This record gives sequence, C-alpha cells and structure tokens, in this order.
Amino acid sequence: MTFQMPWASLFGGMLLGLSAVILMLFIGKTAGISGIINGVIKREKQDLGWKTAFLIGMILSVFIVSPLGATLPTINEHNIGTVLIAGLLVGFGTRLGNGCTSGHGIVGMGRFSKRSIYATCVFMGSAIIVVFIRHLLGDL
Repeated sequence: MTFQMPWASLFGGMLLGLSAVILMLFIGKTAGISGIINGVIKREKQDLGWKTAFLIGMILSVFIVSPLGATLPTINEHNIGTVLIAGLLVGFGTRLGNGCTSGHGIVGMGRFSKRSIYATCVFMGSAIIVVFIRHLLGDL
C-alpha cells in the first residue's frame, strides 16, 4: 500500500472548519450535524430556517463537487446491513456522547470545550484501537 497525499480530505476539512467559523461569526450558532438534524426533526421554530438551509446545502454540495471528480461511496446489497448497523451505532454514540464527532471535534475543540476535548480524545483513541486490531487481524 502506498501513501497518497489526501488532498480531497485536506480541503474538505478546511471547508468544514470554514463553514463552522462562518456560522459562528454571522449567527452565533454551532455546526454540529447531530444538533442540526435534531432541530429540524423537532421543528424548532427559532432555528428551523438556518438548520434546514444547512442540510439542503450539504445535500446540494454533492452536485456541486461531482463535476470535479468527487464521488460518494457506493452501497450495494452486500454491505447495506453493515451500513445500517454502523448508522445505528453512530446514532447511539452521538446520543451517548451528547454530540457528534463534527460538533465536538471541529466546533467544540475550537471553543476549548473540555467536554469536547475529552470526547474527541475518546473518538480518536477508539479509532486508533480499531485500526490497530484490524491491522493485527490482517484487515478482514
């Protein structure tokens, strides 16, 4: 396996950070996706407009970047079960951690929130352990 500079990931991370800063500067809100989705589902009247616009922008961004060669992972009948289980686990973890990785890692750490720093350390530590175990098992 060879290392390739992950330019798309680097620029994607920069855009996430930029969007979080713009949202905080202009309307004083945080860009944690779980809180945004939760607000739209609960139809919070005071924040419904910007949260809906944020989600629509995320969906439309696929069409904006696809001419540049960006693609989404494909889901087929062989891995749909894995995707569903992973989604449920992420949702459970988001509730348990009182926020998602984007909220804690990008916005919370940027605001020096102790809770977010601890949560991000747990996220990263868990990811390191899982990758190490997969490496030991030969990337099943």
